[in-house]
Parts: sequence; structure tokens; C-alpha cells
Amino acid sequence: MATQRQRFTAGLSAGVLTVALVALILALAAGQTAGESLSERLASLMSWIWRNLGMSTPVFALVLTLYALSLERLRRTLAEGAPMQDVGQADHLSDVWTSVFFGVGVIWTAIGMRGALVQALAGDADPGGGVEVLERMVDGGILLALSTTIFGGVGGYLMRVWKTLTVGSELKRYYEREQRRDLTAIRISLSAIERRLAPPDPARGSGP
Repeated sequence: MATQRQRFTAGLSAGVLTVALVALILALAAGQTAGESLSERLASLMSWIWRNLGMSTPVFALVLTLYALSLERLRRTLAEGAPMQDVGQADHLSDVWTSVFFGVGVIWTAIGMRGALVQALAGDADPGGGVEVLERMVDGGILLALSTTIFGGVGGYLMRVWKTLTVGSELKRYYEREQRRDLTAIRISLSAIERRLAPPDPARGSGP
């Protein structure tokens, strides 16, 4: 069963990477057919990412890196049969980084909305029409707010799904095994206490 799950996970990972690679190749090919070179297409892609995510880009990347490290640590502790404290700590850290990823999206949403409102209200002396106000809001950060909301939400849920697919079943079995071990230890202790508290057997104590 474990081998089948590992094969399924490896196949899923390979499929996702293949789809991403094909999408990137198609995007680059589309850029080249439009007269752009590979370097220009990559520069355009990086410019698009920075325009939509802004300063949240390195923060998202850092959180994803820490999440990957904690998930790898969780896999290693499960494979080694590490103590409960180590497995629980790695499990908790992976959930923490997922929550932080959500939080980064929320924080930069607020930052973008604040910048958009400040930029829109900056022209109160000459507010202009609706188009001018909308342009000021876009320049102020409304695009950043919407993009980080989507990226933080979708990325956070994908992180949860990825953890469930990769280590979810093994983690559940580990916790169940540890729980059974604790229950067995409790039963042994209770049996020892009962034997000590039980009254002595008269038949055994009487001599010839």
C-alpha cells in the first residue's frame, strides 16, 4: 500500500510538473511567434508577476520555501519513526506556514486597498471623472490587492491539498499507532494496579 501511494504521489508530481512545463513552453513559443525573444518573454513574465504581486513576491517565495522544508522534515520523521514530539512539531510547522501564506495574501490585500484609496482621494481638489478615479486606484494598488487575495487563497488551499496527498495517510496511521500504543500502556498500568490492590487469595495463603 505504501509503495502504491508513493507511486501515485510521484506520478501526480510528474504530471503537475509536465503540465507546468508544457504551459511554460507554449507561453514562450507564443511570445516568440509574436516577435519576442526568450529573454524578452521571461522579462515580460517577471514584470507581470511584479506588477501584480509587488513586494509580496519575495515574501510568498520565502513562505513557500519554509513550507517545503517543513514538509520534507515531516516526511523524514515519519519514515524514520521519530518520536511523537518531532513528528508533531513538523506537522505543526507545515500548518503554520500554510496559515502564514494565507496571512500574507490578506496583509497585502489591505496594503493594496489602502494605497488605492489614498491615491484615489489624493485628487480631491480635481477628482475628475470615474475613469480618472479608477486609473488612480489601479496605480495606487487595487490590482495588487486583488492579485494577492487570489494568489494567497489559491496557494494556501493547494498547500493543504499537497500535504494531504503526500503525507496525509502516513501521518494518520502514525497518530493511530501512537494512540494504540498509549492505550496499551494505560491498560498494562491499570492491570498492574488491580493486581496490587486485589485481596490475597485465602486458598493460596493457607498451608498444609
